[in-house]
Amino acid sequence: MPRAHREIHTDTPPHRVHAYLADFTNATEWDHGTVSCELVEGDGSPGSVYRNVSRFGGREVEVMYTLERADFPHVELTGRNGSTTLHDRIDVREHGAGSTVVYDAELTLSGPLKIATPVMSALFGRLADQTERTLSDAVGSL
Repeated sequence: MPRAHREIHTDTPPHRVHAYLADFTNATEWDHGTVSCELVEGDGSPGSVYRNVSRFGGREVEVMYTLERADFPHVELTGRNGSTTLHDRIDVREHGAGSTVVYDAELTLSGPLKIATPVMSALFGRLADQTERTLSDAVGSL
């Protein structure tokens, strides 16, 4: 199962970073692959659903994400489309006067796509590296 773990340090206070990341529509700014992200059900609290369109592997992919948790310091989302499930866990920790963002993402493939796991692992890792940079820039400019 492809997995990514990244830690980002910023001078931005943790509650401000958490509020920004808990609003998943902001993914267009901090997630390198996200092209669009819109709230389609709910009010942004747990149980809300977002339509996320991302560029991955050279094509655009639509994933429906559900916000599972958004209580400080945690943000958890589960995304699904066809034979793909994504589980993102974000923790925002105090780090001096600023924050450390701990980002974990897992990609689970099923059905015919499962055979592509090695290739998807490489693509997922590359996307995580790019997202580490855009996430750092985004939370650093809050």
